[in-house]
Amino acid sequence: MAAHPSLSDLSDRSSLAPAPAKAAETVYCFSILAEAAPGVMPRVLELFAKRGLVPTRWHSDVTGPKHPGGGRDLAIDVQLDGLDVATGDYIARCLRQTFQVETVLTSQKHVSR
Repeated sequence: MAAHPSLSDLSDRSSLAPAPAKAAETVYCFSILAEAAPGVMPRVLELFAKRGLVPTRWHSDVTGPKHPGGGRDLAIDVQLDGLDVATGDYIARCLRQTFQVETVLTSQKHVSR
């Protein structure tokens, strides 16, 4: 039969200490407006994939009426948990230089976990 630990033994265990409060996690958000063309989404996703990043949220819609030239717009919203601001800003600059991307807006939100 195993002996029960004494109170002095338990006071040394860190597992009984209250867990420290978790800091708010930053979620970096990208809002992208581009031409609705087949190659746009792979080009956008490539900027994350080549850095080993997997978006935690990706949503896209073809929006608006057809333009006089026959095209439509593609709205893409991407979110990444824990992405630092410097990397997010760099990716945003790269997105703005991507063929058929018209506008890139960014924001950060802080989520308590």
